[in-house]
Amino acid sequence: MAYVAVDADDHLEEGPEDLKFKSFLGADASTDQRTQSGAPNLDRGYLTDHTTRKGPSGFWTVEYYQPYFDVDTSTVLKRCYTTLLPTSPSYLTILTPSADLYGPFWIPTTLVLALFLSSSLAASISSYLSAPGAAYEYDFGLLSLAATIVYIYTFAVPVLLWLALRYFGVGEWSVAEALGVWGYSLFVWIPVSILCVIPVSILRWVLVGIAFCLSGYFLVSNVYPILAMADAKATRLLIIVVGVLHAALALAFKVLFFSYYVVHDIGPGADPVRRFL
Repeated sequence: MAYVAVDADDHLEEGPEDLKFKSFLGADASTDQRTQSGAPNLDRGYLTDHTTRKGPSGFWTVEYYQPYFDVDTSTVLKRCYTTLLPTSPSYLTILTPSADLYGPFWIPTTLVLALFLSSSLAASISSYLSAPGAAYEYDFGLLSLAATIVYIYTFAVPVLLWLALRYFGVGEWSVAEALGVWGYSLFVWIPVSILCVIPVSILRWVLVGIAFCLSGYFLVSNVYPILAMADAKATRLLIIVVGVLHAALALAFKVLFFSYYVVHDIGPGADPVRRFL
């Protein structure tokens, strides 16, 4: 058998000019091909599939609560000072368009620190004015006491009320909205606790009364319309429970944290009018 050498055309492999292959399978087929060809790379971690959607997160995950903390500082501050203005147009709609948990978490936390620091400072001032030069020891048990009272009132009370409303068939109010109303209602107590450092008993009673009225009115204005949605008229009586618990909180603040006095004279013959400042 004989072989003949043939010179290959340099342009034979390239083919004629302007010759292109065209697919008649459509755009869907090309998309499927790209998806299938990219799948091995996805498994190796070379590519990232941005079109993959995650399912709903459970309430035990961080992703579930992340939207409630997605709020800017200006919005939180606006909601705080709006609670001090009953005549504000947004007084009843401060949690719109969506409730947040950022403010309801930091407001009670700040209040706990304010109660401890202001009561400790007031006690030291009263001790110094009563007996100059006497040693004073700070009571750090007030910090745990303040945290217990504030956190139970801020988180336990609204959750229990929300569960009661769910039992009575009122589902228009979410637990985040309930926590938001209770959390923002405590904002007024922060400046009041600082002003109660002044060692004047009557002034402290006035400040506590103002805080009680402002925060109580905010609670009633936002909670009673929700209670009125229930078919059972007796549900509206829960507003009395809310008022009693709120009054108990105000009284606890006054007795436990704002009850320091300057004692001038003690013993027989002391002037009862000038005994306390």
